[in-house]
Amino acid sequence: MPQKKAIIIGGGIAGLCTGVYLQKNGFETTILEKNSVPGGLATGWTRQGYTFENCVHWLVGSKEGADLNGMWKEVFDIRKLEFFDDKIYQVLEKGPDQITIYKDPDRLERELLEKAPEDSAAIREFARVVRKLAGFKMSGGDSALSRLAAKASILPVLPVFARYGKRTMKDWAAKYKNPLLREFFGSGLEEMLFLAIAFSLAWMSTGNAGYPIGGTLRMIGLIADRFRELGGTLRCNAGVERILVENDRAVGVELAGGEKVAADIVVSAADGHATLFDMLGGRYLSEKYKKAFETYVLFPSYVQVSLGVGADLREEPGFLLRMLDKPLEIDPGTRTESLSYRVFHYDPTFAPPGKTAAVVFLGTYNDGYWRSLWEKDRSKYESEKKRVAASVIAEFTKRFPAAQDKIEVVDVATPATVVRYTSNWRGSMEGWLITPATGMRGLPSTLPGLASFYMAGQWTHPGGGLPTGLMTGRDVSKLICRDNRMPWRAN
Repeated sequence: MPQKKAIIIGGGIAGLCTGVYLQKNGFETTILEKNSVPGGLATGWTRQGYTFENCVHWLVGSKEGADLNGMWKEVFDIRKLEFFDDKIYQVLEKGPDQITIYKDPDRLERELLEKAPEDSAAIREFARVVRKLAGFKMSGGDSALSRLAAKASILPVLPVFARYGKRTMKDWAAKYKNPLLREFFGSGLEEMLFLAIAFSLAWMSTGNAGYPIGGTLRMIGLIADRFRELGGTLRCNAGVERILVENDRAVGVELAGGEKVAADIVVSAADGHATLFDMLGGRYLSEKYKKAFETYVLFPSYVQVSLGVGADLREEPGFLLRMLDKPLEIDPGTRTESLSYRVFHYDPTFAPPGKTAAVVFLGTYNDGYWRSLWEKDRSKYESEKKRVAASVIAEFTKRFPAAQDKIEVVDVATPATVVRYTSNWRGSMEGWLITPATGMRGLPSTLPGLASFYMAGQWTHPGGGLPTGLMTGRDVSKLICRDNRMPWRAN
């Protein structure tokens, strides 16, 4: 039988992983990516010898033989990555006061009890939750034995889900008197499910959440190479404007320049809102997606100030949350009382020897302000970027005096940048936030009344992140094989 042709819209992590699986299962697959390089939100960029990014903080599956590691091996040789695994997740500061968030729950508990004895009950409770979640598996594998093992790993944590499944970060922050711990739990994502941060520290505690040297650029490059090695076609600078439908069946796409590309199967791993409302014109919108876009809470967008520092900051924390003496205004209606610094001294590929790349992340839901300025008042847009950058640099050099007069590169990205580059709805950094209302339940990968069409990626599952792209791409490839009466294989 002739190979069936599949088109994947979007060359981010979900699109690339879906493409690898489809190639392995005998499809002739083309990925269409709107930008000049693949990656989407999983990307980085270089400026005068420095590399900046804010995608991957850690990668679940970094440990050989641990949860998700085998699944990553299905899409690329993860052994080609070198992982950095610090004992510290983050350092919290307020003036001279400092608290270290260790990855080991026992050491974390001792640190927090020493620094915030007034919160001893809440601290012990948090450490217990992290320990309980450490044995939970996200992926069950495909064999009967591995599925059974995954189900068994759920049993010990069911009481945790029952007790904490409706608690938000705001709820948890309210349990603490210490201002640094209140800020750690309540800063930025107050509506997010509390279990999200507990799971993150649980994965870190097992050594299964290391940072890949070279960041997402290195990782995305390896997956893209694997896709091509399997015979897949990756077309960049090929933005899709419309999904072609005949008799309620997806039959291809139309590109921005008018070119039409036919296919037997169409998968959108692109922005969910653009897919449903623009490329499909809202014709096949299900009630579940309608409810999601009307009621689900988004991850915020962000202003990112990236700095190339002509100084060696290796003695400083790699990830620092510092409370400010006075709030910093990001945009009208958005202020922050703390700054989050990522100091990439642990990634030698990000800066010349003796120098350091650093990133300051500023979350905002006021994406409309930045997009409107970019579209209507470019001069004001540039002046606002400079204002925010100047405020951030002032705080940065106050905290890191070695950087004084040594800021060599300043790069500012805004929600308008995110929308232009990724088309992500409202510039959101990861799609749907995991909240008590969404839980960890995914949305359908298919649409009612539309055949041969599938969706993968962060808009089909709350929580976002790189593992979501991998797992939804894998699941969609299985679904496509089932619908085409083909056996599915991972290798």
